[in-house]
Amino acid sequence: MNFRDIGTVFWRDWLVLKRRLTKFILSRTVAPLLYLTAFGWGLGRNVQLSSGTYLDFIVPGIMALNSMNMGFHGMIPIHAERVYHKSLEEYLLSPVSPSAFLIGKISGAVLKALISSLIIILTAEIFGANILLSGSMFVVLILNSIIFAEIGFFAAMKLSTYEEMAQVNTYVLLPMSFMCGTFFSTGALPEVVRFFVNCLPLTHTSQLLRSLCTGGIFMRDSFLILILYAAIGFYLGLKALKNFQED
Repeated sequence: MNFRDIGTVFWRDWLVLKRRLTKFILSRTVAPLLYLTAFGWGLGRNVQLSSGTYLDFIVPGIMALNSMNMGFHGMIPIHAERVYHKSLEEYLLSPVSPSAFLIGKISGAVLKALISSLIIILTAEIFGANILLSGSMFVVLILNSIIFAEIGFFAAMKLSTYEEMAQVNTYVLLPMSFMCGTFFSTGALPEVVRFFVNCLPLTHTSQLLRSLCTGGIFMRDSFLILILYAAIGFYLGLKALKNFQED
């Protein structure tokens, strides 16, 4: 694996993002504004918590949700390049290893997730949220976006139509968006449902971010689970890419 090759793949995605950066920033500002207005100023005014405000509670969840979506959707162009444009083969004919290509693409998705996360943090500050920033918090955000970028990459390599990609969003991302502790504590769920929800990566990301952003402990077990998800996702994504290359 060559770091120069990784940088080449990443640089291509950065140049594309750079040309659209203003539009990207503006579009990524809309969702946080709506979430914080609806849940922070609207519903949040009627929610009483034992410590802090509902706004402080929900911001880490929004950050987790955002890094999930940005990681996954950052890989959707690969699906178009493979199925419709037929240009993925051109990348793979270049002297870039599959692992370097995958890491470069994941890095591009992570960059988008970090930019949009910074937008959320700035917007939350305007709304009066009390968020403690730390290096550990950004590490968790990066790790979460890596996991879902890998899921997006695997789906892009395996599915044949946009409709099937949309179904991943409907049946995988959407349920996690609402069930994994982003808007309410998983402790409110029935025990059977809570067991399955606690196995999902977004749950551990939400819990980690909420603890770190409020000055709580670093939940090592949750962090190790996220690392395990990332390792499995990388293996599956790399295997799918190599299979496509062989075909």
